[in-house]
Amino acid sequence: MSNFPLGNIGGTPTVQSDFARPNSLTGGHRGCQGCGEALGARCAIDAAHQTTGGKILVVNATGCLEVFSCCFPENSWSVPWLHSLFGNAPAVATGVAAALRSRGQDSIRVIAQGGDGATYDIGMGCLSGMFDRNDDVLYICYDNQAYMNTGVQRSGATPPLARTATTLPNKSYLGSDPQTGKNLPEIAMAHGIPYVATASIGNIRDLEQKVSRAINIRGSRYIQIHVPCPLGWGYPTAETIRIARLAVQCGLYPLFEGEYGKLVGSTPVEEPIPVESYLRPQRRFAHLFGKNVSANAVGVLQNIANGNMEKYRLNWEILDA
Repeated sequence: MSNFPLGNIGGTPTVQSDFARPNSLTGGHRGCQGCGEALGARCAIDAAHQTTGGKILVVNATGCLEVFSCCFPENSWSVPWLHSLFGNAPAVATGVAAALRSRGQDSIRVIAQGGDGATYDIGMGCLSGMFDRNDDVLYICYDNQAYMNTGVQRSGATPPLARTATTLPNKSYLGSDPQTGKNLPEIAMAHGIPYVATASIGNIRDLEQKVSRAINIRGSRYIQIHVPCPLGWGYPTAETIRIARLAVQCGLYPLFEGEYGKLVGSTPVEEPIPVESYLRPQRRFAHLFGKNVSANAVGVLQNIANGNMEKYRLNWEILDA
């Protein structure tokens, strides 16, 4: 049985399947065909809008999402929306939440959002400060694993051995160093905040449920959504959802929830696949399958997937590296 049923068979319909959905991110934006971030943002903000009855305000860091959705004098957002700098969305959102509270309007829920560059790297100090103070903000990171807006440079979320504009492989270098990068969901959990979760556009129902849950929790919350990028990853634009599902099924992108620093739930992988099934369709990993590449290269990523299966209790038989 698949983790990802087609349509709405066997489960509660998603917000996106309702003709009366809020449609927070409207048509006419400049996102690329097959953009995972556009889909992830619409699903997340629509779910928050529906859960709160429209009582939300969104602060958006600079990045792909901001650039393609708000090119002056046009704006594709149908909710109250503020553009912040690349690195200060958590601080701006904290100020907005404090202002609403001082006006007696704390029923309006504040969301900050940004890509992995703004979240993992440029804005990490502000984000950690927000977590440390337990400010009443839901932060959503749309993780496409590189700086896509500025030319596909490596970020702190870029996976090991991936090709980017700043990690170009050659005879002695296989791409992004496995010893670098960050696991930001775990960093968020280490702050002991009320709620942390990972989600994927490959499982919209799970994504919406996590956002709906998080939006009603008080204090700092963090949700990271896996949003494949056809331009930066190098796959056909019609394959975005399939690629997202493969990442979950191979174990490289585990879906889980944490509360106050402890793991409280995860989504089991019922049909496990080797990481090669996820890597091969993407040009950013094509160099791992060349004639002169050691078989151990893919094994590095398989070992990471196997480790995720154990750490997050995904309950399946570990594949050989």
